[in-house]
Amino acid sequence: MHPAPSIILFTTLSGLGYGLAAVLGFGLLDPSATATKLAHVLALALIAGGLISSTLHLGNPQRAWRAFSQWRSSWLSREGVMAVLTFVPLGINAIASVWSGRYLPLPGMLGAVFCGVTVFCTAMIYASLKSVHAWNTEWTPVSYLLFALAGGLVLASFFSALGGNAHPMLPFLAVIAIGAAWLSKAYWWARLGATAALSTSESATGLGFIGKVRLFEPPHMNGNYLTREMGFRVARKHAARLRQIAVISGGVLPALLLAVAALSGGPSAALAVAMSGVAALLVFGGTLVERWLFFAEARHAVMNYYGS
Repeated sequence: MHPAPSIILFTTLSGLGYGLAAVLGFGLLDPSATATKLAHVLALALIAGGLISSTLHLGNPQRAWRAFSQWRSSWLSREGVMAVLTFVPLGINAIASVWSGRYLPLPGMLGAVFCGVTVFCTAMIYASLKSVHAWNTEWTPVSYLLFALAGGLVLASFFSALGGNAHPMLPFLAVIAIGAAWLSKAYWWARLGATAALSTSESATGLGFIGKVRLFEPPHMNGNYLTREMGFRVARKHAARLRQIAVISGGVLPALLLAVAALSGGPSAALAVAMSGVAALLVFGGTLVERWLFFAEARHAVMNYYGS
Protein backbone atom coordinates (compact mmCIF):
# COMPACT_ATOMS: atom_id res chain seq x y z
CA MET A 1 0.00 0.00 0.00
CA HIS A 2 1.02 3.62 -0.47
CA PRO A 3 3.20 4.72 2.48
CA ALA A 4 1.68 8.12 3.32
CA PRO A 5 4.31 10.33 5.05
CA SER A 6 1.69 11.76 7.44
CA ILE A 7 0.70 8.32 8.76
CA ILE A 8 4.33 7.21 9.03
CA LEU A 9 5.13 10.32 11.07
CA PHE A 10 2.01 9.87 13.16
CA THR A 11 2.71 6.27 14.17
CA THR A 12 6.41 6.97 14.76
CA LEU A 13 6.13 10.22 16.72
CA SER A 14 3.12 9.21 18.78
CA GLY A 15 4.70 5.83 19.55
CA LEU A 16 7.86 7.49 20.86
CA GLY A 17 5.79 10.04 22.79
CA TYR A 18 3.54 7.47 24.42
CA GLY A 19 6.53 5.28 25.24
CA LEU A 20 8.38 8.14 26.94
CA ALA A 21 5.21 9.26 28.74
CA ALA A 22 4.67 5.71 30.03
CA VAL A 23 8.20 5.53 31.44
CA LEU A 24 7.69 8.93 33.10
CA GLY A 25 4.36 7.70 34.42
CA PHE A 26 6.09 4.87 36.28
CA GLY A 27 8.28 7.44 38.02
CA LEU A 28 11.62 6.09 36.81
CA LEU A 29 13.13 9.59 36.44
CA ASP A 30 13.75 12.22 39.10
CA PRO A 31 10.70 14.54 38.82
CA SER A 32 12.60 17.54 40.19
CA ALA A 33 15.37 17.38 37.57
CA THR A 34 15.23 19.92 34.76
CA ALA A 35 15.89 17.15 32.24
CA THR A 36 12.81 15.26 33.47
CA LYS A 37 10.69 18.37 33.07
CA LEU A 38 11.95 18.67 29.50
CA ALA A 39 11.10 14.99 28.98
CA HIS A 40 7.49 15.63 30.01
CA VAL A 41 7.24 18.51 27.56
CA LEU A 42 8.83 16.46 24.76
CA ALA A 43 6.50 13.49 25.38
CA LEU A 44 3.40 15.68 25.09
CA ALA A 45 4.85 17.46 22.05
CA LEU A 46 5.58 14.17 20.27
CA ILE A 47 2.07 12.88 20.97
CA ALA A 48 0.43 16.12 19.85
CA GLY A 49 2.67 16.36 16.77
CA GLY A 50 1.84 12.80 15.79
CA LEU A 51 -1.89 13.37 16.17
CA ILE A 52 -1.75 16.58 14.14
CA SER A 53 0.22 14.89 11.36
CA SER A 54 -2.40 12.12 11.17
CA THR A 55 -5.07 14.66 10.14
CA LEU A 56 -3.03 15.60 7.05
CA HIS A 57 -4.00 12.27 5.48
CA LEU A 58 -7.72 13.03 5.76
CA GLY A 59 -9.66 14.25 2.76
CA ASN A 60 -11.51 16.73 4.98
CA PRO A 61 -9.42 17.35 8.13
CA GLN A 62 -12.07 19.72 9.50
CA ARG A 63 -14.38 16.73 9.92
CA ALA A 64 -11.90 14.71 11.99
CA TRP A 65 -14.05 15.29 15.08
CA ARG A 66 -16.70 12.94 13.66
CA ALA A 67 -14.35 9.99 14.15
CA PHE A 68 -15.00 10.17 17.91
CA SER A 69 -18.64 9.16 17.51
CA GLN A 70 -18.03 5.54 16.39
CA TRP A 71 -16.08 4.25 19.37
CA ARG A 72 -18.41 1.27 19.80
CA SER A 73 -17.33 -0.32 16.52
CA SER A 74 -14.28 1.53 15.15
CA TRP A 75 -10.72 1.15 16.37
CA LEU A 76 -9.93 4.50 14.76
CA SER A 77 -12.59 6.14 16.90
CA ARG A 78 -11.40 4.31 20.01
CA GLU A 79 -7.89 5.54 19.34
CA GLY A 80 -9.14 9.12 19.11
CA VAL A 81 -11.11 8.85 22.33
CA MET A 82 -8.21 7.26 24.19
CA ALA A 83 -5.77 9.85 22.85
CA VAL A 84 -7.89 12.64 24.33
CA LEU A 85 -8.44 10.83 27.64
CA THR A 86 -4.74 10.04 27.97
CA PHE A 87 -3.81 13.72 27.84
CA VAL A 88 -5.58 14.27 31.19
CA PRO A 89 -3.37 12.13 33.48
CA LEU A 90 -0.29 12.89 31.38
CA GLY A 91 -0.96 16.62 31.69
CA ILE A 92 -1.49 16.39 35.44
CA ASN A 93 1.72 14.44 35.93
CA ALA A 94 3.65 16.83 33.67
CA ILE A 95 2.36 19.91 35.53
CA ALA A 96 3.29 18.35 38.88
CA SER A 97 6.84 17.76 37.66
CA VAL A 98 7.33 21.06 35.83
CA TRP A 99 5.83 23.36 38.46
CA SER A 100 6.59 21.62 41.75
CA GLY A 101 9.11 18.89 40.95
CA ARG A 102 6.79 16.17 42.24
CA TYR A 103 5.73 12.77 40.96
CA LEU A 104 2.06 11.84 41.41
CA PRO A 105 1.71 8.03 41.45
CA LEU A 106 -2.02 7.81 40.62
CA PRO A 107 -2.12 10.00 37.47
CA GLY A 108 1.34 8.72 36.55
CA MET A 109 0.37 5.06 36.60
CA LEU A 110 -3.02 5.77 35.03
CA GLY A 111 -1.34 7.74 32.25
CA ALA A 112 1.14 4.91 31.61
CA VAL A 113 -1.70 2.39 31.27
CA PHE A 114 -3.66 4.75 29.00
CA CYS A 115 -0.55 5.16 26.82
CA GLY A 116 -0.40 1.42 26.28
CA VAL A 117 -4.13 1.21 25.51
CA THR A 118 -3.87 4.07 22.99
CA VAL A 119 -0.94 2.47 21.15
CA PHE A 120 -2.86 -0.82 21.13
CA CYS A 121 -5.87 0.92 19.57
CA THR A 122 -3.63 2.45 16.91
CA ALA A 123 -2.21 -0.96 16.02
CA MET A 124 -5.66 -2.56 15.94
CA ILE A 125 -6.75 -0.11 13.24
CA TYR A 126 -4.49 -2.11 10.95
CA ALA A 127 -4.57 -5.53 12.62
CA SER A 128 -8.38 -5.68 12.36
CA LEU A 129 -8.35 -5.31 8.55
CA LYS A 130 -8.86 -8.79 7.12
CA SER A 131 -8.48 -7.31 3.64
CA VAL A 132 -4.77 -6.68 4.31
CA HIS A 133 -3.16 -10.04 5.04
CA ALA A 134 0.16 -8.58 6.22
CA TRP A 135 -1.51 -6.57 8.99
CA ASN A 136 -4.16 -9.05 10.08
CA THR A 137 -2.16 -10.74 12.83
CA GLU A 138 -1.79 -10.43 16.60
CA TRP A 139 1.88 -9.61 16.03
CA THR A 140 0.95 -6.17 14.68
CA PRO A 141 -0.17 -4.78 18.08
CA VAL A 142 2.66 -6.66 19.82
CA SER A 143 5.17 -5.00 17.51
CA TYR A 144 3.63 -1.54 17.94
CA LEU A 145 3.66 -1.81 21.73
CA LEU A 146 7.25 -3.08 21.88
CA PHE A 147 8.54 -0.36 19.55
CA ALA A 148 6.79 2.29 21.62
CA LEU A 149 8.28 0.87 24.82
CA ALA A 150 11.76 0.62 23.29
CA GLY A 151 11.66 4.18 21.98
CA GLY A 152 10.38 5.47 25.31
CA LEU A 153 13.11 3.72 27.28
CA VAL A 154 15.82 5.02 24.94
CA LEU A 155 14.55 8.59 25.31
CA ALA A 156 14.24 8.11 29.07
CA SER A 157 17.86 6.88 29.18
CA PHE A 158 18.94 10.06 27.42
CA PHE A 159 17.05 12.39 29.77
CA SER A 160 18.18 10.41 32.81
CA ALA A 161 21.82 10.85 31.78
CA LEU A 162 21.20 14.49 30.87
CA GLY A 163 19.85 15.16 34.35
CA GLY A 164 23.11 13.98 35.92
CA ASN A 165 21.39 11.27 37.92
CA ALA A 166 21.38 8.40 35.47
CA HIS A 167 19.15 5.47 36.38
CA PRO A 168 21.49 2.46 36.12
CA MET A 169 18.83 0.09 34.81
CA LEU A 170 17.26 2.27 32.10
CA PRO A 171 19.87 1.63 29.37
CA PHE A 172 19.77 -2.12 30.03
CA LEU A 173 15.97 -2.14 29.94
CA ALA A 174 16.14 -0.15 26.71
CA VAL A 175 18.48 -2.71 25.13
CA ILE A 176 16.14 -5.55 26.16
CA ALA A 177 13.11 -3.70 24.76
CA ILE A 178 14.94 -2.96 21.48
CA GLY A 179 15.83 -6.64 21.11
CA ALA A 180 12.24 -7.72 21.85
CA ALA A 181 10.83 -5.18 19.38
CA TRP A 182 13.01 -6.31 16.50
CA LEU A 183 12.47 -9.99 17.31
CA SER A 184 8.72 -9.41 17.07
CA LYS A 185 9.27 -7.59 13.78
CA ALA A 186 11.43 -10.45 12.49
CA TYR A 187 8.59 -12.86 13.25
CA TRP A 188 6.15 -10.46 11.54
CA TRP A 189 8.33 -10.42 8.42
CA ALA A 190 8.78 -14.19 8.52
CA ARG A 191 5.01 -14.69 8.66
CA LEU A 192 4.56 -12.28 5.76
CA GLY A 193 6.96 -14.27 3.58
CA ALA A 194 5.81 -17.74 4.62
CA THR A 195 2.02 -17.50 4.47
CA ALA A 196 -0.12 -16.95 1.40
CA ALA A 197 -2.75 -14.23 1.24
CA LEU A 198 -6.27 -15.43 1.98
CA SER A 199 -7.69 -13.43 -0.91
CA THR A 200 -6.67 -14.28 -4.48
CA SER A 201 -7.95 -13.42 -7.93
CA GLU A 202 -9.86 -16.70 -7.86
CA SER A 203 -11.55 -16.04 -4.52
CA ALA A 204 -12.19 -12.38 -5.27
CA THR A 205 -14.04 -13.13 -8.51
CA GLY A 206 -15.63 -16.38 -7.33
CA LEU A 207 -14.32 -18.15 -10.43
CA GLY A 208 -11.72 -20.31 -8.74
CA PHE A 209 -13.73 -23.47 -9.40
CA ILE A 210 -12.99 -23.02 -13.11
CA GLY A 211 -9.23 -22.74 -12.72
CA LYS A 212 -6.56 -20.06 -12.70
CA VAL A 213 -8.01 -16.57 -13.19
CA ARG A 214 -6.15 -13.91 -15.14
CA LEU A 215 -7.20 -10.39 -15.97
CA PHE A 216 -8.63 -10.04 -19.49
CA GLU A 217 -8.46 -6.23 -19.37
CA PRO A 218 -8.24 -3.65 -16.58
CA PRO A 219 -11.46 -2.17 -15.12
CA HIS A 220 -10.53 1.26 -16.50
CA MET A 221 -7.70 2.98 -18.33
CA ASN A 222 -6.85 5.74 -15.82
CA GLY A 223 -5.68 5.50 -12.25
CA ASN A 224 -8.01 6.21 -9.35
CA TYR A 225 -7.91 6.41 -5.56
CA LEU A 226 -7.65 2.63 -5.18
CA THR A 227 -4.74 2.22 -7.58
CA ARG A 228 -2.92 5.17 -5.99
CA GLU A 229 -3.43 4.21 -2.34
CA MET A 230 -3.69 0.41 -2.50
CA GLY A 231 -1.54 -0.45 -5.51
CA PHE A 232 1.90 0.60 -4.27
CA ARG A 233 4.56 -2.10 -4.66
CA VAL A 234 8.14 -2.22 -3.45
CA ALA A 235 10.71 -4.46 -5.14
CA ARG A 236 11.79 -7.44 -3.06
CA LYS A 237 15.48 -6.52 -3.28
CA HIS A 238 14.74 -2.96 -2.11
CA ALA A 239 12.60 -4.27 0.75
CA ALA A 240 15.39 -6.60 1.87
CA ARG A 241 17.93 -3.77 1.81
CA LEU A 242 15.60 -1.44 3.74
CA ARG A 243 14.98 -4.14 6.34
CA GLN A 244 18.72 -4.40 6.91
CA ILE A 245 19.02 -0.62 7.23
CA ALA A 246 16.12 -0.52 9.70
CA VAL A 247 17.51 -3.30 11.88
CA ILE A 248 21.06 -1.92 11.96
CA SER A 249 20.16 1.75 12.46
CA GLY A 250 17.18 1.17 14.73
CA GLY A 251 18.36 -1.89 16.61
CA VAL A 252 22.01 -2.94 16.51
CA LEU A 253 23.69 0.48 16.69
CA PRO A 254 21.41 1.93 19.41
CA ALA A 255 21.90 -1.19 21.54
CA LEU A 256 25.68 -0.86 21.29
CA LEU A 257 25.59 2.85 22.09
CA LEU A 258 23.32 2.30 25.08
CA ALA A 259 25.69 -0.38 26.37
CA VAL A 260 28.49 2.21 26.22
CA ALA A 261 26.25 4.75 27.95
CA ALA A 262 25.37 2.27 30.70
CA LEU A 263 29.04 1.62 31.42
CA SER A 264 29.89 5.34 31.43
CA GLY A 265 29.69 7.33 34.64
CA GLY A 266 31.46 9.88 36.77
CA PRO A 267 33.90 11.75 34.54
CA SER A 268 32.35 10.03 31.52
CA ALA A 269 28.82 11.37 32.17
CA ALA A 270 29.03 13.56 29.06
CA LEU A 271 29.81 10.46 27.02
CA ALA A 272 26.70 8.75 28.38
CA VAL A 273 24.59 11.74 27.34
CA ALA A 274 26.10 11.77 23.86
CA MET A 275 25.78 8.02 23.33
CA SER A 276 22.16 7.83 24.51
CA GLY A 277 21.28 10.92 22.47
CA VAL A 278 22.67 9.43 19.27
CA ALA A 279 20.92 6.16 20.12
CA ALA A 280 17.59 8.00 20.37
CA LEU A 281 18.10 9.59 16.95
CA LEU A 282 18.99 6.22 15.42
CA VAL A 283 15.91 4.57 16.94
CA PHE A 284 13.76 7.33 15.46
CA GLY A 285 15.32 6.84 12.01
CA GLY A 286 15.12 3.06 12.15
CA THR A 287 11.47 3.18 13.23
CA LEU A 288 10.66 5.51 10.33
CA VAL A 289 12.09 2.95 7.88
CA GLU A 290 10.25 0.11 9.64
CA ARG A 291 6.94 1.99 9.43
CA TRP A 292 7.51 2.81 5.75
CA LEU A 293 7.97 -0.89 5.07
CA PHE A 294 4.91 -1.69 7.20
CA PHE A 295 2.76 0.10 4.63
CA ALA A 296 4.82 -0.51 1.48
CA GLU A 297 4.88 -4.30 1.91
CA ALA A 298 1.17 -4.58 2.64
CA ARG A 299 -1.11 -5.71 -0.18
CA HIS A 300 -4.82 -4.88 -0.14
CA ALA A 301 -7.22 -7.54 -1.41
CA VAL A 302 -8.93 -5.01 -3.71
CA MET A 303 -5.90 -5.14 -6.02
CA ASN A 304 -7.01 -8.62 -7.10
CA TYR A 305 -9.49 -6.85 -9.36
CA TYR A 306 -6.65 -4.96 -11.03
CA GLY A 307 -4.57 -8.02 -11.84
CA SER A 308 -2.07 -7.48 -9.06
